[in-house]
Amino acid sequence: MKTVIMAGGRGTRISELFPDIPKPLIPIADPDGVEKPVLQWEIESLAAQGFNDIILTVSHMHEKISSYFGDGSVFGVHIEYFVEEAPLGNAGALFKLRSVLGGEPFLLLNADAVFEIDFNRMVEYHRAKGAAVTLFTHPNSHPYDSGLVIADEQGVVLRWLTKEDVRPRYYKNRVNAGLHVIDPSVLDGAGIDADRVGETDADGRIIRVDLDRQILRPLCGTGRMYCYDSPEYVKDMGTPDRFHSVSADFAGGIVKARKLTDPQRAIFLDRDGTINKYVGFLRSIDDFELLPGVAEAVRIINSSGYLAIVASNQPVIARGEVTVDELNEIHNKMETLLGAEGAYLDAIYYCPHHPHKGFEGEIPELKIDCDCRKPKPGLLLRASADLNIDLSRSWMIGDSENDIRAGINAGCRTGLIGSWQFGQDIAGESLLDAIGKVLSKCEYERVCELQKNASGSR
Repeated sequence: MKTVIMAGGRGTRISELFPDIPKPLIPIADPDGVEKPVLQWEIESLAAQGFNDIILTVSHMHEKISSYFGDGSVFGVHIEYFVEEAPLGNAGALFKLRSVLGGEPFLLLNADAVFEIDFNRMVEYHRAKGAAVTLFTHPNSHPYDSGLVIADEQGVVLRWLTKEDVRPRYYKNRVNAGLHVIDPSVLDGAGIDADRVGETDADGRIIRVDLDRQILRPLCGTGRMYCYDSPEYVKDMGTPDRFHSVSADFAGGIVKARKLTDPQRAIFLDRDGTINKYVGFLRSIDDFELLPGVAEAVRIINSSGYLAIVASNQPVIARGEVTVDELNEIHNKMETLLGAEGAYLDAIYYCPHHPHKGFEGEIPELKIDCDCRKPKPGLLLRASADLNIDLSRSWMIGDSENDIRAGINAGCRTGLIGSWQFGQDIAGESLLDAIGKVLSKCEYERVCELQKNASGSR
């Protein structure tokens, strides 16, 4: 499979730090202090996964890039270059390369971001869905000013909102990361004359092609474009503040540790009474209210290298008191409120079942003795299978005996919000207190400083 990396940006915002080198050659150091250009880290990661046929689209200071990487043989890949002598937009080069791309899907990546992704897993998803385009999507700490992707339960992209678009009051924290798998047929069907790209129109303007606006967004709602949700690391490094934040993550080992080929650590969180105020069976979105300190606690989890995952019993579905759509909207409110404070959840798992039958309005097919209703460990086991989580290095934190039992049954360490004794490893007065006890003092201080720095760069 070919990989096209867009490496032609001028990097205007970050040029104050590196005025004499193009953005792809900006150096970044790993935990051992080994320093390499950011694009070299990306190319070496691709090569290790078998993606060794690479095309770099370059423009600004392109001679320095081609001089450094050459034909790629030193790095175990074959590199070809497409030099944009005049700006073609961020997709114009694809039309000039159409004959080279052939008929098979290709990876389209953006050199403006630091990422560490299991791309084979993403390509497998793309093929299994029969997609024309697959977007890499993830949660981030500033969804309120990011491009949002709205999809259905199967991952089909329905809407794509830019940061300027009016968005729903509550929304899932699902952000477009600028990494794609694309079938070349999408280019053929875009209605763009490749021969005219780069020429001037009747008004004397160069004809350019915008990837999102002209190629991808028109596919929303067609059933041909899917989102691939992943908690793996992708962050833009286009400003001085973001560069320093990414550098700290890279040096701290967080970037490489989040790749799903490696076992992950997670902190599983109960919802009601742990994240939001307990009101019994929560049926109305108006009754959902974050508990004090929860956003700060989740931000610390985000900076710690642990995944933050909700695992919640929601029998209101089986009882017929809340629909799946209504529950999703409640969870959208949870993600929106957390996102407004710079925190995010990597995944949400819930059990919709209830074992007791015979009540008016119930959903009979959901009234079963399942394997996912806590204290059974099914939710945690499913998350472990989906995200390669090492449960023995993970935690379950909640406010009830069922939460503790579920964690123990899954092989996790456990933390209780409260003072009862259910065999938990630690207890705290709040989620924030519990997270402080889960993390060692040294680690806790380190991640608090990281999330403080991250909040300053948003």
